[in-house]
Amino acid sequence: LGLVIDLDICVGCHACAVACKEWNAGGFAGPLPDEDPYGAEPDGVWFNRVHSYELEALGSQPASTLHFPRSCLHCETPACVSVCPTGASYKREADGIVLIDQSRCRGYRKCVAQCPYKKPMFRATTRVSEKCIACYPRIEGKDPLTEGEPMETRCMAACVGKIRLQGLVRIGDDGKWAEDR
Repeated sequence: LGLVIDLDICVGCHACAVACKEWNAGGFAGPLPDEDPYGAEPDGVWFNRVHSYELEALGSQPASTLHFPRSCLHCETPACVSVCPTGASYKREADGIVLIDQSRCRGYRKCVAQCPYKKPMFRATTRVSEKCIACYPRIEGKDPLTEGEPMETRCMAACVGKIRLQGLVRIGDDGKWAEDR
């Protein structure tokens, strides 16, 4: 699975985060609801977030705002997989999607601590860690809403700026990306 995010054109609209939340909280993969969303300490699952940073002027570059969508990048060598003592975190061989087997997770939270993007999340209500699943039912055409057709991830489909590119990358015999034109 190859994933590219063009930060130069992200407008920070949060459409990707909201679409992800909707799909995971009420759609095919749900429910992943919030706990006490209007309380003093709201908690819940947001697998995709947009962080915004104010950048100071630098030389001829004016001050600006950088919007950084943060979702699981399904790393080539995922730290969350290497530290999981139960083997619950794993990377699918066929497409590189990194998942957590909920039945094997014991909630040790090593994946949460080790991920440089802080994308696995521990849910106190279920006592297991969870993370972005790259909408694999949509990619595989198993989401009932797709009527058997493979589709892009929700964050990609909802992005107004079309800043995300995603797809399978062909690997050559030498283990490197092969030209695919």
